Amino acid sequence: MTGASRHFVLAAGGTGGHLIPAFALATELDRRGHHVALVTDKRGAELPGKPDFLPAHVLPAGRFGKNPLHWPAGIKAVLEGRRMAMQLFETFGPSAVVGFGGYPSLPALLGAVAADIPAVIHEQNAVLGRVNRLLAGKVQAIATAYPDVQRLKPSLADKVHLVGNPVRAEVLGLRDQPFPAFTEDGILRVLVTGGSQGARVLSEVVPDGLAMLQPALRQRLQVTQQCRPEDIEAVRARYRGHDIPAELGTYFEDMATRLADAHLFIGRAGASTIAELTAVGRPAILVPLPIATDDHQAANTQELVKAGGARMIRQAGFTPKQLAKQIQVMAQHPETLATAAHAAWNCGRPKAVQDLADLVEGFGGVDLMDVIRVGANNERGASQGEAASHGAAKDNVV
Repeated sequence: MTGASRHFVLAAGGTGGHLIPAFALATELDRRGHHVALVTDKRGAELPGKPDFLPAHVLPAGRFGKNPLHWPAGIKAVLEGRRMAMQLFETFGPSAVVGFGGYPSLPALLGAVAADIPAVIHEQNAVLGRVNRLLAGKVQAIATAYPDVQRLKPSLADKVHLVGNPVRAEVLGLRDQPFPAFTEDGILRVLVTGGSQGARVLSEVVPDGLAMLQPALRQRLQVTQQCRPEDIEAVRARYRGHDIPAELGTYFEDMATRLADAHLFIGRAGASTIAELTAVGRPAILVPLPIATDDHQAANTQELVKAGGARMIRQAGFTPKQLAKQIQVMAQHPETLATAAHAAWNCGRPKAVQDLADLVEGFGGVDLMDVIRVGANNERGASQGEAASHGAAKDNVV
């Protein structure tokens, strides 16, 4: 434990992308002897994976769509949520409130600003989200997962701290394991996921793309693919028709183990996915969700692609032929995949949760710790993933 026990409130939207890092921070703060509470919506309170020690408070948040007729109701809900958050703060006495984005985090952060309680926001994506954008000028610190974040005003640079995106402990535990052996005649294990419910475009394109690989590579495939329930039988028929062995499921509880065994990942580019790929060091072909707000999934791929750890294909150009072409380039030689894996690994920031906790602990009782500040003091954050070796060459993919 660092210093005296204090209280912290974490506020996050009800999706895994916002809540997974919140849960990770809650666990780290609890380990350090602090008391933590969660503010979220009904979905977030029921999301699997919430630590047992973490009480969840459901506050009205409201949403603001494009129709101005819905705005008065949204504003009313936010104001009610802010009032309830301030009541919680009076009894809980937080040293700081930490927001992870999503509309359910807005009332708590507004309440913190109104009550003059220090506030921190954590941005998981490479584009500052709408709620975080609204509060960025009012909070004391902005923690980011990427060195370059779009929609973040240059005038706020002094508040910015590069910490990374916390990942699940079982995934982080795989970081020191070497990239699985892949030889000229060995099995090529491909892992395909599209989020919690899979992605239809992956089900439609990936089987046919794999079938277009050169025979010497195609006959060595072993595929694991997560599919939507309504798509799974059609996908199974496609793989059977192509004579490609594939294990299909709508959900895999042992996803960390499957990621550890994979030589190549194909899927979306959500913040948690990128964080896990870089934590473990797995090369990827990423297909950003085209309807993602502010095209943030495409932005999420930029650091990894530039490093040589992944290739990005826009969904409009994600055809079987294009997929086969990219796989052929990445997997035609064992050393090519291993090099890409190491490049991905070097993008990882394995100390994300500790550094975020250090930043948050800086409020209430001790001086604000200047951890990993973007700009002149960014060396540590940019190099968290570097190490002497990872069972692969250091050179980037050409």
